[in-house]
Amino acid sequence: MGVFSRMTTILKAKMNKLAERLEDPRETLEYSYQRQLELMQKVRRNLAEVVTSKKRLELQVVQLKQTLSRLEEQAKQALKAGREDLAVAALNRKAEIQQQIEGIEAQARGLEEEQKKLEVAESRLRAKVEAFRAHKEVVKAQYSAAEAQVRIGEAATGLSEELADVGMAIERAQQKTENMKARAAAIDELVASGVLEDRVNFGAPSSPVEQELAKLKASEQVKADLARLKQEVGQA
Repeated sequence: MGVFSRMTTILKAKMNKLAERLEDPRETLEYSYQRQLELMQKVRRNLAEVVTSKKRLELQVVQLKQTLSRLEEQAKQALKAGREDLAVAALNRKAEIQQQIEGIEAQARGLEEEQKKLEVAESRLRAKVEAFRAHKEVVKAQYSAAEAQVRIGEAATGLSEELADVGMAIERAQQKTENMKARAAAIDELVASGVLEDRVNFGAPSSPVEQELAKLKASEQVKADLARLKQEVGQA
């Protein structure tokens, strides 16, 4: 039982967490507001039924009072005709209707009190519903603003991470550029000092003496070629 109770507690916690994640406070507020409107409409319907019943009783009283007038007139006519027995019967009927009217009027007064109570309750409920509606709109606006701020913050966080990656890439590119510039400057310096020229021009003399000897050798070669060409041309 202990393990089962613990698993039940964990499951309830998971379900509550999932419900909180899925619940939108704005939808909950709207649902509560609609329920209050339904309750207020129910109170208004009950009030309308009470008013309707009271009006029926009042109309019934009016009709019965008209009957009283007719019975009294009939009693008078019976007396004039010498029929006291008929007059007594009409008056007895009048007394019964009078008691009936008093009972109906008592019921009407009860409905009047009930109507006043329902009107007070409806007025208070309407005020509460209106206050809740105003508060609901404020809370919804605040929640929407907070939600927008969260989304902006999340987007800004993602953008910051992306910009950080871009910044690191730019920094690496700049570092490579600086390294490349340093290598180019080093190569230029080596070329200027003649170190790289020895590695490139493998057949050229490296010292000034060798360079001068090479020049003399080249000059002698030119003279010999020139004499040979003149001889060939003279023979021709």
